[in-house]
Amino acid sequence: VQLQASGGGLVQAGGSLRLSCAASGRIFSSYVMGWFRQAPGSERQFVAAIWLAGGSTKYADSVKDRFAISRINAGAKKTVYLQMNSLKPEDTALYYCAVDRYSRDLSELPENYDYWGQGTLVTVSS
Repeated sequence: VQLQASGGGLVQAGGSLRLSCAASGRIFSSYVMGWFRQAPGSERQFVAAIWLAGGSTKYADSVKDRFAISRINAGAKKTVYLQMNSLKPEDTALYYCAVDRYSRDLSELPENYDYWGQGTLVTVSS
């Protein structure tokens, strides 16, 4: 499994960005894909997750109503997006996408995710 995250950048507060995570390899529809973020000096924090099969989603309270996670299933390649609107300076972090193969749940726990992308940096200026 390989994950390639992209789409980060510098944006002013109130602006929008869309992150993409291209997953290749043995990715099954039963898997969950998630987005996490980590600011300097902080622990990795859950942002959102989506079930590849049914499209069920879950969000952290801090991003609910501002962020939207979605996915495209195209055969062996799956792509997950994170649309981020009304961005705030506190959203500044390195954003990672990840795959949970076994939990069968929209887990918020980083330890349940066993493949990770390289991270894409989001910086929101005030």
